Amino acid sequence: MKKWKRSARLVDMTQQLLSQPHRLIPLSTFAERYQAAKSSISEDLAIIHEVFREEGEGMLQTVSGATGGIRFIPRVSHENALKLSQQICEQLRLPSRILPGGYLYLSDLLGDTKLVRDIGRLFASVFYDRQVDAVVTVETKGIPLAYATAGQLGVPVAIVRRDSRITEGSVVTINTVSGSSKRLGTLSLSRRSLPEGSSALIIDDFMKAGGTVRGMFDLLQEFHAEVVGVGVMADSRAEERLVDDYLSLATVDEVDVRERRIAVKAGTLFNGSDCDGDD
Repeated sequence: MKKWKRSARLVDMTQQLLSQPHRLIPLSTFAERYQAAKSSISEDLAIIHEVFREEGEGMLQTVSGATGGIRFIPRVSHENALKLSQQICEQLRLPSRILPGGYLYLSDLLGDTKLVRDIGRLFASVFYDRQVDAVVTVETKGIPLAYATAGQLGVPVAIVRRDSRITEGSVVTINTVSGSSKRLGTLSLSRRSLPEGSSALIIDDFMKAGGTVRGMFDLLQEFHAEVVGVGVMADSRAEERLVDDYLSLATVDEVDVRERRIAVKAGTLFNGSDCDGDD
């Protein structure tokens, strides 16, 4: 087995940690891989931890004991989080996003792999201490955000469908009523996709009155699951809010179809502060 140079060891070790967030890696795994003493591995990890901390990208958490090791916890600094919110606000303000009926076009944002990855990392940073067992979202546009968040938390994704499919096997289905239009609908979740008693984090792309998220709350109760957090990329001002406890990165205050103008501010994560960063 080859002997690693320290510079190569540091690069590879960093990559190993970044690619497996929240996974506990025994020091012996690194020692065997690099043919190095645990004391040398510990020194390397101290260097990596310091770089992560200074750059506001995360931290290394040490677990002592025979079954202990080291795990990478993704974190996003307040400064970087606000920059991401500003980026989303700038994109949401574009008049070209306005669709008939006052709806907003969001597919390009949810197709931007870097933006989605950054949002997922931010949500993982915000909810990292909630002991999440699974990320739950509803089809279809929230799926990229859910996978990005789950990837940074090291947990699976459970997708709620608006209709049951034969390929899902046995499912649980409930009736829902949207918060704004009062339309009836259904939400379904495969019994195999979420173990009973799980701690679930709900992630979605856009929330109006919160009818869909409220429906997911009700559906998860059928699994005896606990909702430990709700994160949405953006929300809009609503007279009647069906969900109170949630975090958003941007808030759409007004969509003026006639004037082709969209008023946007930083979301609830930033207490509705100025989206231009004047905090």
